[in-house]
Amino acid sequence: MIRTAAIDCGTNSIRLLIADVDDDGRSLTDVVRLMRVVRLGEGVDTTGRLSSAALDRTFTAAREYADLIGLHGADRIRFVATSATRDAENRDEFISGIRALLGVVPEVVSGDEEAALSFDGALSVLPAAASPTDESLALVVDLGGGSTEFVVGTSAGVTASRSMDMGCVRFTERYLAADPPTAQEIATMESEVRRLITEASADVPFDRVSRLIGVAGTITTITAHALDLPEYSSADIHGAELDQERVWRASTELLGMSRQSRAALPYMHPGRVDVIGAGALIWRTITAHLADATGGRVKTSVASEHDILDGIALSQNRKTTQ
Repeated sequence: MIRTAAIDCGTNSIRLLIADVDDDGRSLTDVVRLMRVVRLGEGVDTTGRLSSAALDRTFTAAREYADLIGLHGADRIRFVATSATRDAENRDEFISGIRALLGVVPEVVSGDEEAALSFDGALSVLPAAASPTDESLALVVDLGGGSTEFVVGTSAGVTASRSMDMGCVRFTERYLAADPPTAQEIATMESEVRRLITEASADVPFDRVSRLIGVAGTITTITAHALDLPEYSSADIHGAELDQERVWRASTELLGMSRQSRAALPYMHPGRVDVIGAGALIWRTITAHLADATGGRVKTSVASEHDILDGIALSQNRKTTQ
């Protein structure tokens, strides 16, 4: 057993997992699991740069994480940065700051590697009934702040993937200015989401998929809304299976709410209030597309609380055994 520290730094949030990886190399026991919404990618879609304020927020969270790692100890640390950092022309400033705080060089991973890590993390902890077999294909969708990863695979691993530049932060900034969004804003954004899904189908065989798994905060929050939870509960959300109609209804409700109404929801993280509408529109479009592409065969989606962060932690064990 080894103790690993995994950090996932995305467009909207930075998350820490300190966990013990069991000897089988596939099971994690959490020690610390923490998220801070820092909005690193704020404005990147427009300026192409990470702002000073966003960097300061991220470095503050990284200091907190460095203290926790020191307290609990870790044999290995891996820091993965994704969409916002890939897109930023001043990403070296970010890399230098993280290296000074944590003693590791953050890896700005490609969309393909991000997809593979998300797939590995999602499947590592799903109930057996929700996992693919060697004969069936699962589609894992990781809907982030700056990008969405589509990953198809079996229990043996990834067979196809595609990362698209659409996410809840990026598309809120680009399309949804009104509160709540106007019908025209929604129509314009939905058209672009459909175009990008169609583009992704060149690499991702949506029509052959037999199971849909959604990961990351947008999808788990939509699931919490669909379940009408009295508070955010990972235990209730993880593994929850919803039919496409419930996903559509919950997503449409969130999209049509004002920011004030969203903020009042008991399971809504403050850092998601202003971007959940765009995320909901993306997710409802993806689930509807998959139902159509499979001729109605895939009518449900499973939410997973475990994603790229778990994949990062598991990858550390593989590095020690290779």
